[in-house]
Amino acid sequence: MDRFSSSVTYCICCFSDDHVKFFCFQVLEHQIKFRHAGLSAVQQQLIRETLMKWLQCQLMNNQPEKPFIRNKAAQVFALTFIMEYLTLWPKFFFDILSLVGLNPHGIDIYLRTLMAIDGEVVDRDILHSPEETRRNTLIKDGMREQCIPHLVESWFQILQTYQQSHPELTCQCLEVVGSYVSWIDLNLIANDRFVNLLLSQLSVEELREEACDCLLEIVNKGMDPVDKTKLVESLCQVLQSAGFFNVEQEEDVDFLAKFSRLVNGMGQSLVLSWTKLAKTGNVKEAADTLQAVEAKVPLLLQLLVHEDDDISANIVGFCYEYLHVLKQLPQLTDQQKSNIEAIMLAVMKKLTYDDEYNFENEGEDEAMFVEYRKQLKMLLDRLAQVSPELLLEAVRRVFTNTMQNWQTAPFMEVEVAIRLLYMLGEALPASHGAHFSGDTAKTSALQDMMRTLVSCSVSSYQHSSVSLEFFETVVRYEKFFLVEPHHIPNVLMAFLDQRGLRHNSPKVRSRVAYLFSRFVKTLHKHMNAFIEDILTRIQDLLELAPPENGFLALLTSDDQLFMFETAGILIVNGESPVERKQALMRSLLLPLMDAFRLLLAKLLQETEEERQAALADCLSHAVGFASRTSKAFSNKQTVKQCGCTEVYRDCMQTFLPALSCPFQRGVLRSSVRSFLHRMIICLEEEVLPFIPAASEHMLKDCEAKDLQEFIPLISQMTAKFKRQVSPFLQQVFMPLVLAIFEVLARPAEENDQAAALEKQMLRRSYFAFIMTIAASGMNEVMANQGAENIERVVFTIIQGAVDFPDPIAQKTCFITLSKLVELWGGKDGMVGFPDFIYKHIVPACFLAPLKPTFDLSDAQTVLTLSECALTLKMIHLKRGPEFIQFLQQEYLPSLQVSPEISQPGADRDLDPAESF
Repeated sequence: MDRFSSSVTYCICCFSDDHVKFFCFQVLEHQIKFRHAGLSAVQQQLIRETLMKWLQCQLMNNQPEKPFIRNKAAQVFALTFIMEYLTLWPKFFFDILSLVGLNPHGIDIYLRTLMAIDGEVVDRDILHSPEETRRNTLIKDGMREQCIPHLVESWFQILQTYQQSHPELTCQCLEVVGSYVSWIDLNLIANDRFVNLLLSQLSVEELREEACDCLLEIVNKGMDPVDKTKLVESLCQVLQSAGFFNVEQEEDVDFLAKFSRLVNGMGQSLVLSWTKLAKTGNVKEAADTLQAVEAKVPLLLQLLVHEDDDISANIVGFCYEYLHVLKQLPQLTDQQKSNIEAIMLAVMKKLTYDDEYNFENEGEDEAMFVEYRKQLKMLLDRLAQVSPELLLEAVRRVFTNTMQNWQTAPFMEVEVAIRLLYMLGEALPASHGAHFSGDTAKTSALQDMMRTLVSCSVSSYQHSSVSLEFFETVVRYEKFFLVEPHHIPNVLMAFLDQRGLRHNSPKVRSRVAYLFSRFVKTLHKHMNAFIEDILTRIQDLLELAPPENGFLALLTSDDQLFMFETAGILIVNGESPVERKQALMRSLLLPLMDAFRLLLAKLLQETEEERQAALADCLSHAVGFASRTSKAFSNKQTVKQCGCTEVYRDCMQTFLPALSCPFQRGVLRSSVRSFLHRMIICLEEEVLPFIPAASEHMLKDCEAKDLQEFIPLISQMTAKFKRQVSPFLQQVFMPLVLAIFEVLARPAEENDQAAALEKQMLRRSYFAFIMTIAASGMNEVMANQGAENIERVVFTIIQGAVDFPDPIAQKTCFITLSKLVELWGGKDGMVGFPDFIYKHIVPACFLAPLKPTFDLSDAQTVLTLSECALTLKMIHLKRGPEFIQFLQQEYLPSLQVSPEISQPGADRDLDPAESF
């Protein structure tokens, strides 16, 4: 080791190759970090000497080392400090400072080392172990007692000496001060000498941003509220005297962004001080602090309305807290009301898009503005809490003025006016969207604005942002149309023509398809007179776009789902006679069935895989559209009342042949399965004749995902129809179980996490299926599978309960075992099952909790343990004293459980769940 360390020392100090030096520092880092305790005193001393010798070399070099080497060296110095400061090297900083003096290269390493120490000892973002936390506390205590004043003095000298000649060192030093100020004595920094130096550096271009950050850390230091107010006020007085509050004269936006953060920190600190003082009843000090807060509002407003959004965003926190203060005051002064109005106007102005926003290709800048808008919305919501009347009046004034001149106004002004109306819906919340009942002033104002919105033709404005905001607002306040339904025809036309579903922007069309479905769901009762006209106008939007037509459809297939759902709602909820509803629904679904047959025939003949995939997607869309129309029905009765049972039966007969298609099975099976789920709700028992053939096809050549999706269909039928499906379940039970076993037994790549997850989810589905069968009361489904098959299935349940480290599956398995014991474990139960209970189920209840993977800190595992105990209780209930005797005389002794535990005495019985 000594020879090796000598070699490392030589390489670090004498080699010119950067990579060799870096490697050697890594070696030292490893020795210190992982082997320090095992090093001899001589070896530890050699490491210290190596570091100091390298540092001495730096003082004599004309050129400093590369930054990555200096950073690594600083890490090694920091690790050595952490390991040795409290015991072997208490003069660590004195040794370094006495060596480097004011040499720039040495100061650079010293400052980097301080930052590395902060990262290891202080950084709150790093999760330390309890031992590390105790060690770090001792280190900080030791530093406070022994060296912090000397370090602070060195920082002052560095800041004073190098602010002109080496601004990069000064910035480093400012960062160090900002990092350490949170845990050292603030008086060492927050004094005239130090603060004046920092304030002077705010005027130096290269230093001002770091100086701002440093002052912010000083302001954020936890301290007595009265002292904090004095500190902030003294800083503000100096900053104001130096002209920093004249924001409009400052051209450096990067500095202003930092300065805005500083003002935000000062403002929030004052608010926190006021809160503490108000809570403790210090009336005078609280009043003085509130006055200090109020004095910062003009500066807050200058920064909030600044054209640069980063500068504005950095002050939002102070603004939000200030409004929270106003909310708590019993009465507002005229000045405070004026401040609220000024903040409202600032928020309204800053919500406005700028000319450079790219609506068609939104990138990072656009995403940042969307996030910034969310912050402004928080301010608007807070304004509503402080003074809802002022906000309502301000929005009404802006909205009314803009709508009067929307034809000549820029799009951003029109959009933000409508946006403000939209945002009122959340800022002034109403139960279940009932904005048009209750408070007369609010109701009247909202009703007036909505009336203006839908009657002033602003929906014709030729900009996508305005179009979107119009429809979003119409749907948010859809209950307005219950009060004034005569506006519905005009709004319907806006939805249906080039302003909405036929807009030239795909983004608008897509969003409007969804909003239109919501609008119709709420107001369909007021649309009876327009239903067939609407269906005629959207007919081309309900066409299935075959893959070979070559032109771009107005709506995507996802958008069309909403259109089919809307059409279904209009037909079903209209006041037409049953015959007419039946005819309309058939005219809606018949084109889908015709197209489906044609496309399926093409798919069966197609040989090219890419073309097969396109045809299968199209077939899937057809099934999905038909399925979506059924959302208008809640049960079989509603389908019958509309005379639509037959057309959905026709759909089933049309779609089911796709299950036998040898190509693109996954896509086709998934869509048909989803349709069958809907038909079980809509047609109930009338779907049953179709299930056996469908199941037979779905169990052929299936993958894990196919089975995982098929099991819920069977479970849905089991839960809904119970004994009606018992013969079918008896028939399909073992084929389904064997198909699952076959898929689970297939070998998979060791690192294929996707395949492993699919198998885990399939196991869960399988266990849930067995549980559903056991819990449904259809004892005969499993009982009629033959003893060998029953045993095989129950063994898989025991295996799931014990061997698989999946608490969700384990819990399901124990529930199933408990149910099987209840069904078959009594005197009249299945022959041979009691023996099975004692040989396999009882051991499972004890073995599962003993597994190392059985983690009782996990909530699901705790639930599993509970079900495990309930299984034992069920065995006790069904087998009585015989079970207790078995435990005491056979099973527990086999586990080396002492008689004192297994035979508790004559005065009480053994509770089999006590083992847990």
